[in-house]
Order: sequence, then structure tokens, then C-alpha cells
Amino acid sequence: MEQKKRKIWTQSILLLVIGCFFSQLSASSDVKLYESFEDAFEGRWIVSEKEDYKGVWKHSKSEGHEDYGLLVSEPARKYAIVKELDEVVNLKDGTVVLQYEVRLQNGLECGGAYIKYLRPQDAGWVAKEFDNESPYSIMFGPDKCGATNKVHFILKHKNPKSGEYVEHHLKYPPSVPSDKLTHVYTAVLKPDNELSILIDGEEKKKANFLSSEDFEPPLIPAKTIPDPDDKKPEDWDEREKIPDPDAKKPDDWDEDAPMEIPDEDAEKPEGWLDDEPEDIDDPEATKPEDWDDEEDGEWEAPKVDNPKCSEGPGCGEWKRPMKQNPAYKGKWHAPLIDNPSYKGIWKPREIPNPDYFELDKPNFEPIAAVGIEIWTMQDGILFDNVLIATDEKVAESYRQTAWKPKFDVEKEKQKAEEDTDSDGLKGYQKVVFEQLYKIADLPFLGEHKGKVLDLLEKAEKQPNITIGVIVSVIIVVLTILIKLLFGGKKQIPAIPVEESKKSEAAESSNSQGASDEKEEKEEEHNEDGAAPARRRTRRAN
Repeated sequence: MEQKKRKIWTQSILLLVIGCFFSQLSASSDVKLYESFEDAFEGRWIVSEKEDYKGVWKHSKSEGHEDYGLLVSEPARKYAIVKELDEVVNLKDGTVVLQYEVRLQNGLECGGAYIKYLRPQDAGWVAKEFDNESPYSIMFGPDKCGATNKVHFILKHKNPKSGEYVEHHLKYPPSVPSDKLTHVYTAVLKPDNELSILIDGEEKKKANFLSSEDFEPPLIPAKTIPDPDDKKPEDWDEREKIPDPDAKKPDDWDEDAPMEIPDEDAEKPEGWLDDEPEDIDDPEATKPEDWDDEEDGEWEAPKVDNPKCSEGPGCGEWKRPMKQNPAYKGKWHAPLIDNPSYKGIWKPREIPNPDYFELDKPNFEPIAAVGIEIWTMQDGILFDNVLIATDEKVAESYRQTAWKPKFDVEKEKQKAEEDTDSDGLKGYQKVVFEQLYKIADLPFLGEHKGKVLDLLEKAEKQPNITIGVIVSVIIVVLTILIKLLFGGKKQIPAIPVEESKKSEAAESSNSQGASDEKEEKEEEHNEDGAAPARRRTRRAN
């Protein structure tokens, strides 16, 4: 009996060991690339030797952790580094997960923190020549500068008709978290053409590669296009309303009547000083000793307000105040009526698109290397835990074991600092801004998203304008939502900028020491205007 029990235990343990072995083998086969940067990267990652890329990469610890990563060590530099894979990763079959961590330890005002997943390069290409011209299959990750604030997802897809590679950008991507914590970015490519973008394990965007609503330009061209040779007929009338030809101006309509007239009922206040000027020579002013009449002209004392005017009801010539003219009607216009010749807004006829093609699945290029090629104005960007896997659960396990413990520590430290910081935003304000940033990620904001994010960032830096900005954002969001729900032809109003102008004025006074490199980088997003010339005049004191 004892021998039988021992045999059963032995078999059970053996089965458990075998099960664990195959489980580990399966998990290992699901991981196509994993880079933890615990060891120095030299030899495994190749730094570009191209002249433009002078930024120095360092193997460095994340602030407050014993965990190492790949560090952008200098501001205002271009960086490029690449790792070639032992085996190319096929994106056409099954699920593929692209995931990595990045920590913006000094924030991110203008720069990128994205990764390029390179397709197989042309013959003769070597890793040390990696640059912005090296062809990629996918570009994924944060990018922020000026009005740009997004987590990029760009697919470079080969047009099956022309053979050219075209960049297809994800529409309305999520925005970049505005703190200095470690965040993990995940892109899940599924065999049903679905794409999911996750930040810290939370899905922020779902899209379909073949949908024209999700990518710009769409992967599949439109079936028809406007005929470029079609011309609008000369007699085509697009006016929906026209002036009534039978209408006549009323006989009593005076187009010359002024908008305002003097108030005849007004009376000059008692004690008005008609003979006193409003301004007088400053009695305390004296001619400067170095004043030369021949060179500077005849000296005149500067003017000051006449003190007698402030003591009485007023000085100088009294004039009746103006009031609204009850007879004012302005220029007469005939009322508008429906145009009997109206044909609608003319559009050219649609013809078959000669460049149209159909796709069942995107023609993904395989991934042969992983590269980081960025231009950033901030240092302190730390990349870590770069993963390519074929199982979402594997990616989730890495988030839980490699990212989550670090994030929790950083979050607690941030909360403690907020509780003790009396000068920055209060805790409740942080909560408000977190919710507003989530609202800014809503897809229906469309082209207004960049303006909303810009206002939110300015409000975070200057708490005194927070309320005004919040009201402005709420008004814009509600206006767009009402338009979507009820339709209408009215244009969506521009975001109120009174408060943001105050912010810009305050920021400009502190920006005199900004580097030329930052101005050059921001030119990618904004056009610079010429500064007006200034004239200097000499004034008497």
C-alpha cells in the first residue's frame, strides 16, 4: 500500500514538473523581444553614428528605484539607437502586442518619446546608420510640442497598386499623461483588423485598420472621387435666399439719420469751469541742464491733469452728451425670400476612383528591428521594459510585475508631495484636471482637442486662471455635444481665450532665455511672426 501511494505521489510531481516546463516554454515562445535594460545596453543596442545625432544615451537608474533603463541624458539634442531582432516578427498572423515603459522625469514640453518598429532594411544597411530615413512599419508612442499632444500610432503601409509606402495616422489618438511618473504604453494588433491602444493597462482607444473613420488617410481609398474635369454650369444658382425684388423702401425710412444725437434735455452742471483747461504745464517740471535748444528744440514742460477740474464738476468747453437716436434705422435692405432658381450647392459628379483597391487585411511589413529616433528639448526621458509578444496575457503579466510596483511607489510619493506643497495645485484641483484631461480624450472633440489641451496645460501652470479655463472648456464641450445631438449649420465657437491670453503674457515675460534649439523645434508646429520695429523718442522729465 505504501509503495502504491509513493508511486502516485511520484507520478503527480512528475506531471506537475512537466506541466510547468511546457507552460514556461509556451510563455517563452510568446515573447519575441524583451529588453529590461538591467544590464548595460552596449553591444545589444547600436547608437547611430550619423552626424545629426549627438545626444548621449546612458544606462541609468530610474529616480527613486533600483531599476535601470535607457536614459536621454541631455536636452535639446537628437537621439538615435537601434536593436536588430534575432528573428523578424510577422504581423500578419495572430495577435501582436507592442509594449514599453517611458518616464518623463523632467516633464515633456517639446519632444518625442516614441519607438519605431523597423521593417527589413535594404541590402547594405547597417545599424550604426540608423536615422529618420530608415523605413519603419509602425511608429508608436508619446509626442508633444506646441499644439501637438498625442500618443502616436502610425502605420506605414504599402499601396498594392502604386507600390508606394504611405503613412496612415490614427485619428484622435489619446493624449500624453502630464505627470512625471512611469507609464506603460501598449498597442494590441489583432487578427480581426482591430487595434487597441492602452495606457497603464487601460484601453484609451479602439480602432479598425480598414475603417476610414479611424485612420487618415484611410488604408482603403474611396470607391468614387469627384470628377476633376466636371465644371459648374454658368447658370447654376447656389443662392438659397435672394432679396425680394418687389420690396420697396418705406417713404419714412431715413438712411442718413445718425445713430446718436445730442441729448437736448441735458443741462450743463452748476460750477462747470468753462475757462479752465483740462491739462496744464507741470509746475514742478524744470528744464534739464543738458537740454540744447538748437539740438533738441524748444523745451516744453510736460502736461499734467488740472487739479481744479477734479475739484469741480469739470473743465473746458461743455458739450451735450450723446444719446441713441430713436429715428435711426440704418441702411435699408430688401427682405430675403426663397430663391425660385435655387439648385443647391454644386458638386462635381462622382466617378470611379482609378486608385481604388480592396483589402481583407492590412499588408503589414514584418518587424526586423526596434529603434528610438527622437528630437527632444527635455532630458530625463527613461525607456524601459520594451516588449514584443503574441499574447495579451503575457503583456499584462509584465505590466503587473515590472511596471505596477514602480508606478505605485511613484504615485504615493507624488501624493505625499501634493499634500505638503502649499504653492502648487491643491489635491482637489489635481482631481479636476485629471477628469478634464479624460474629457479632452473624447473622440467627438476632433480638431478642437489640441486647443483644449493647450488651455489645460496653461491653467495647470497658473492656478489663478483655472476657473476661467474650466468654464471655457465646459462651454466648448457642451457646444460641440449639442451640435452633434441636434445638428445645425452654425459653426462651433472658438475657445474663449481671454484667460489664456493672460497666461501667454505671463509666460512670455519669463521666456527671454529660451534656447534657439527650442524655437527651431517648435517651428515644426507653428509659424513665427516678425517682431515689430520700435522707435525711441526723447521725452522731457
